[in-house]
Amino acid sequence: MKQGARIVFDLDGTLIDSAADIHSTANIVLAQQGAGSITLQQTRDFIGNGADVFVTKMRQAAGIADQEHTKLLTEFIALYEDAVSLTCIYPGVEAALEKLTANGHALGICTNKPIRPAQAVLKHLKLANYFSSVWGGDSLSVRKPDPAPLHAAFNELPDGVEVYVGDSEVDAETAARASVPFLLYTEGYRKQAIENMSYTVSFSHFRELPALIEAL
Repeated sequence: MKQGARIVFDLDGTLIDSAADIHSTANIVLAQQGAGSITLQQTRDFIGNGADVFVTKMRQAAGIADQEHTKLLTEFIALYEDAVSLTCIYPGVEAALEKLTANGHALGICTNKPIRPAQAVLKHLKLANYFSSVWGGDSLSVRKPDPAPLHAAFNELPDGVEVYVGDSEVDAETAARASVPFLLYTEGYRKQAIENMSYTVSFSHFRELPALIEAL
Protein backbone atom coordinates (compact mmCIF):
# COMPACT_ATOMS: atom_id res chain seq x y z
CA MET A 1 0.00 0.00 0.00
CA LYS A 2 1.32 3.44 -0.93
CA GLN A 3 2.34 5.61 2.02
CA GLY A 4 0.32 8.77 2.55
CA ALA A 5 1.78 12.25 2.33
CA ARG A 6 2.10 14.91 5.00
CA ILE A 7 0.11 17.85 3.60
CA VAL A 8 0.17 21.17 5.43
CA PHE A 9 -2.08 24.05 4.43
CA ASP A 10 -2.03 27.78 4.93
CA LEU A 11 -5.39 29.03 6.22
CA ASP A 12 -6.46 32.58 5.25
CA GLY A 13 -6.66 32.89 1.47
CA THR A 14 -6.06 29.16 1.01
CA LEU A 15 -8.80 27.16 2.74
CA ILE A 16 -10.94 30.10 3.84
CA ASP A 17 -11.80 33.60 2.68
CA SER A 18 -11.62 35.53 5.95
CA ALA A 19 -11.00 39.02 4.54
CA ALA A 20 -14.51 40.30 5.33
CA ASP A 21 -14.19 39.38 9.03
CA ILE A 22 -10.69 40.85 9.27
CA HIS A 23 -11.92 43.99 7.48
CA SER A 24 -14.80 44.37 9.93
CA THR A 25 -12.53 43.82 12.94
CA ALA A 26 -9.99 46.35 11.67
CA ASN A 27 -12.61 49.02 11.15
CA ILE A 28 -14.11 48.51 14.60
CA VAL A 29 -10.65 49.11 16.10
CA LEU A 30 -10.09 52.15 13.89
CA ALA A 31 -13.50 53.59 14.75
CA GLN A 32 -12.67 53.29 18.44
CA GLN A 33 -9.68 55.53 17.71
CA GLY A 34 -11.82 58.02 15.80
CA ALA A 35 -9.92 57.14 12.62
CA GLY A 36 -11.18 56.50 9.11
CA SER A 37 -11.81 53.00 7.82
CA ILE A 38 -9.78 50.83 5.44
CA THR A 39 -11.25 49.16 2.36
CA LEU A 40 -11.77 45.44 1.78
CA GLN A 41 -9.09 45.53 -0.91
CA GLN A 42 -6.63 47.13 1.49
CA THR A 43 -7.47 44.40 3.98
CA ARG A 44 -6.65 41.70 1.42
CA ASP A 45 -3.41 43.48 0.59
CA PHE A 46 -2.40 43.66 4.27
CA ILE A 47 -3.06 39.96 5.07
CA GLY A 48 -0.24 37.42 5.10
CA ASN A 49 2.46 38.32 7.60
CA GLY A 50 0.55 37.96 10.85
CA ALA A 51 -1.52 40.23 13.09
CA ASP A 52 1.36 42.52 14.11
CA VAL A 53 2.23 43.40 10.51
CA PHE A 54 -1.45 43.68 9.58
CA VAL A 55 -2.08 46.19 12.38
CA THR A 56 1.03 48.13 11.39
CA LYS A 57 -0.24 48.49 7.82
CA MET A 58 -3.78 49.23 8.99
CA ARG A 59 -2.54 51.89 11.38
CA GLN A 60 -0.29 53.52 8.79
CA ALA A 61 -3.11 53.60 6.24
CA ALA A 62 -5.31 55.36 8.79
CA GLY A 63 -2.55 57.81 9.79
CA ILE A 64 -2.29 56.64 13.39
CA ALA A 65 1.01 57.23 15.21
CA ASP A 66 3.51 54.46 16.00
CA GLN A 67 3.08 54.86 19.76
CA GLU A 68 -0.51 53.63 19.45
CA HIS A 69 0.56 50.34 17.93
CA THR A 70 0.57 48.13 21.04
CA LYS A 71 -2.86 49.39 22.10
CA LEU A 72 -4.35 48.79 18.64
CA LEU A 73 -2.77 45.34 18.34
CA THR A 74 -4.19 44.32 21.73
CA GLU A 75 -7.65 45.56 20.76
CA PHE A 76 -7.48 43.87 17.36
CA ILE A 77 -6.47 40.47 18.77
CA ALA A 78 -9.15 40.69 21.48
CA LEU A 79 -11.82 40.97 18.76
CA TYR A 80 -10.16 38.64 16.28
CA GLU A 81 -10.97 35.35 17.98
CA ASP A 82 -14.73 35.90 17.59
CA ALA A 83 -14.46 37.23 14.02
CA VAL A 84 -15.86 34.20 12.24
CA SER A 85 -19.39 35.03 11.05
CA LEU A 86 -18.39 36.51 7.66
CA THR A 87 -15.71 33.91 6.84
CA CYS A 88 -16.46 31.27 4.22
CA ILE A 89 -14.76 28.11 2.98
CA TYR A 90 -13.47 28.20 -0.59
CA PRO A 91 -15.40 26.02 -3.08
CA GLY A 92 -14.37 22.38 -3.10
CA VAL A 93 -12.28 22.53 0.08
CA GLU A 94 -14.37 20.14 2.18
CA ALA A 95 -14.65 17.54 -0.57
CA ALA A 96 -10.89 17.76 -1.19
CA LEU A 97 -10.09 17.32 2.51
CA GLU A 98 -12.43 14.32 2.66
CA LYS A 99 -10.75 12.77 -0.38
CA LEU A 100 -7.22 13.40 0.88
CA THR A 101 -8.06 11.89 4.26
CA ALA A 102 -9.69 8.87 2.61
CA ASN A 103 -6.54 8.40 0.52
CA GLY A 104 -4.47 8.06 3.69
CA HIS A 105 -2.84 11.49 3.80
CA ALA A 106 -2.21 13.32 7.09
CA LEU A 107 -3.23 16.99 7.16
CA GLY A 108 -1.99 20.02 9.09
CA ILE A 109 -2.20 23.82 9.20
CA CYS A 110 0.63 26.36 9.24
CA THR A 111 -0.71 29.91 9.25
CA ASN A 112 0.45 33.34 10.34
CA LYS A 113 -3.01 33.89 11.86
CA PRO A 114 -2.71 33.83 15.69
CA ILE A 115 -3.36 30.33 16.99
CA ARG A 116 -6.53 31.05 19.00
CA PRO A 117 -8.38 32.79 16.12
CA ALA A 118 -7.16 30.01 13.81
CA GLN A 119 -8.54 27.31 16.07
CA ALA A 120 -11.77 29.28 16.57
CA VAL A 121 -12.51 29.64 12.87
CA LEU A 122 -11.63 26.01 12.13
CA LYS A 123 -14.08 24.94 14.85
CA HIS A 124 -16.77 27.37 13.64
CA LEU A 125 -16.52 26.11 10.05
CA LYS A 126 -16.39 22.44 11.21
CA LEU A 127 -12.97 21.90 9.64
CA ALA A 128 -10.95 21.25 12.81
CA ASN A 129 -11.28 17.45 12.75
CA TYR A 130 -9.42 17.18 9.45
CA PHE A 131 -6.16 18.48 10.92
CA SER A 132 -3.83 16.66 13.31
CA SER A 133 -1.43 19.59 13.55
CA VAL A 134 -2.24 23.33 13.74
CA TRP A 135 0.46 26.00 14.11
CA GLY A 136 -0.29 29.72 14.24
CA GLY A 137 1.71 32.88 13.82
CA ASP A 138 2.30 33.11 17.56
CA SER A 139 2.93 29.40 18.24
CA LEU A 140 6.70 29.96 18.05
CA SER A 141 8.93 33.00 18.45
CA VAL A 142 9.16 33.19 14.64
CA ARG A 143 6.53 33.03 11.91
CA LYS A 144 6.45 32.40 8.16
CA PRO A 145 8.43 32.86 5.94
CA ASP A 146 10.76 31.38 8.58
CA PRO A 147 10.36 27.65 7.90
CA ALA A 148 10.35 26.64 11.59
CA PRO A 149 6.53 26.64 12.03
CA LEU A 150 6.12 24.61 8.84
CA HIS A 151 8.70 22.08 9.99
CA ALA A 152 6.91 21.91 13.35
CA ALA A 153 3.60 21.20 11.63
CA PHE A 154 5.14 18.43 9.52
CA ASN A 155 6.86 16.91 12.53
CA GLU A 156 3.53 16.32 14.28
CA LEU A 157 2.28 14.24 11.35
CA PRO A 158 3.16 10.63 10.44
CA ASP A 159 6.10 10.01 8.11
CA GLY A 160 5.50 10.72 4.45
CA VAL A 161 6.29 13.02 1.55
CA GLU A 162 5.95 16.65 2.66
CA VAL A 163 3.79 19.09 0.67
CA TYR A 164 2.79 22.67 1.49
CA VAL A 165 -0.35 24.27 0.03
CA GLY A 166 -0.78 28.04 0.14
CA ASP A 167 -1.83 31.14 -1.73
CA SER A 168 0.77 33.85 -1.19
CA GLU A 169 4.31 35.02 -1.70
CA VAL A 170 4.95 34.38 2.00
CA ASP A 171 3.83 30.78 1.55
CA ALA A 172 6.00 30.33 -1.53
CA GLU A 173 9.07 31.63 0.31
CA THR A 174 8.31 29.44 3.33
CA ALA A 175 8.11 26.32 1.17
CA ALA A 176 11.34 27.23 -0.63
CA ARG A 177 13.17 27.77 2.66
CA ALA A 178 11.81 24.47 3.97
CA SER A 179 12.80 22.71 0.71
CA VAL A 180 9.35 21.20 0.15
CA PRO A 181 7.05 21.19 -2.90
CA PHE A 182 4.65 24.14 -2.99
CA LEU A 183 1.16 23.92 -4.45
CA LEU A 184 -0.19 27.41 -5.20
CA TYR A 185 -3.91 28.10 -4.87
CA THR A 186 -4.37 30.96 -7.30
CA GLU A 187 -7.65 32.43 -5.99
CA GLY A 188 -6.40 33.69 -2.62
CA TYR A 189 -4.54 36.79 -1.44
CA ARG A 190 -1.38 36.75 -3.54
CA LYS A 191 -0.01 40.16 -4.55
CA GLN A 192 1.99 39.15 -7.65
CA ALA A 193 1.08 37.66 -10.99
CA ILE A 194 1.18 33.85 -10.96
CA GLU A 195 4.02 33.77 -13.48
CA ASN A 196 6.21 35.81 -11.13
CA MET A 197 5.86 33.35 -8.25
CA SER A 198 7.83 30.23 -7.39
CA TYR A 199 5.76 27.06 -7.07
CA THR A 200 5.71 23.38 -7.99
CA VAL A 201 2.23 23.42 -9.49
CA SER A 202 -0.75 25.79 -9.32
CA PHE A 203 -4.50 25.15 -9.17
CA SER A 204 -7.59 27.35 -9.21
CA HIS A 205 -10.20 24.99 -7.68
CA PHE A 206 -9.86 22.49 -4.87
CA ARG A 207 -11.43 19.75 -6.97
CA GLU A 208 -8.01 19.59 -8.67
CA LEU A 209 -5.99 19.09 -5.49
CA PRO A 210 -6.35 15.35 -4.76
CA ALA A 211 -5.14 14.40 -8.24
CA LEU A 212 -2.21 16.83 -7.99
CA ILE A 213 -1.19 15.28 -4.67
CA GLU A 214 -1.33 11.77 -6.14
CA ALA A 215 0.81 12.92 -9.08
CA LEU A 216 3.52 14.09 -6.66
